[in-house]
Amino acid sequence: MAYRGRFAPSPTGALHFGSLVTAVASCADARAHGGEWLVRIEDLDRPREAPGAADGILRTLLALGLRWDGAPLFQSRRAAAYEEALARLGALGLTYPCACSRTEIARNGRRGSVGPIYPGTCRHGLPPGRQPRSIRLRTSPAPVQFRDRIQGEQRQDVAAVMGDFVLRRADGIHAYQLAVVVDDAWQGISQVVRGADLLASTPAQCLLQQALGLPTPTYAHVPLAVDAAGRKLSKSLASAPVDPADPMPALRRAWAWLGQTPGPTPTSPADFWRHATRAWRIERVPALTRACIAPDP
Repeated sequence: MAYRGRFAPSPTGALHFGSLVTAVASCADARAHGGEWLVRIEDLDRPREAPGAADGILRTLLALGLRWDGAPLFQSRRAAAYEEALARLGALGLTYPCACSRTEIARNGRRGSVGPIYPGTCRHGLPPGRQPRSIRLRTSPAPVQFRDRIQGEQRQDVAAVMGDFVLRRADGIHAYQLAVVVDDAWQGISQVVRGADLLASTPAQCLLQQALGLPTPTYAHVPLAVDAAGRKLSKSLASAPVDPADPMPALRRAWAWLGQTPGPTPTSPADFWRHATRAWRIERVPALTRACIAPDP
């Protein structure tokens, strides 16, 4: 399969350094392999979307020389595709309605690495007098294994770690896990380079790919950029937006943070990407999450 990668930001604010690291890594990996690089705006959760954020992210990417192939895909326009996939899973007997609230799950579920584990309250039918709120995937005990190009061999029993997870939320919004699987397959994504905060949810996505008969991309999870307190930069005061009017400091910092060979000091985004396309080596990317000082003002 020809190389096809993507960068998929959520438009909850301006592009910050942590997201730039992922964008640079995914684009450099695609270009170094002579592949395509797509941009997908993951705007499913409309209540969390910041007005104008999607356009701002796209403008900043262009100012930093991150030029994508084709037109950006907006998940908010793909609800019919997600509903079709949900119907296919239902026809296979792999989904069921759930009446539980988050509060009930937090109170009754065991603590897991990615949040409370659903205790299976509605697995065999809704409790008397309860109305369905969400739709869940029926999981089975079995290990899911894959090799991450940065993080190495991964193994997880989704049923034990996550339980039966949500595919459509109580507010009618399709869950990220379903949407990302459907869109990666529809766009022909062969390589996924993204942040390590999504590593733990990758086995759940692999389960959905298997259930829907979809191909599984090769994954590479870039370690997160965090502040000195260990908080992800997108949730930290250190997450100053990348300045599109002065792109070089942020590009040079991202390249160094990814462990790459600096080469001649680039004076423009075009210079930077000429070097990056030739010099990118994913084996130099550190596997562990690293603390990062806020980007240069």
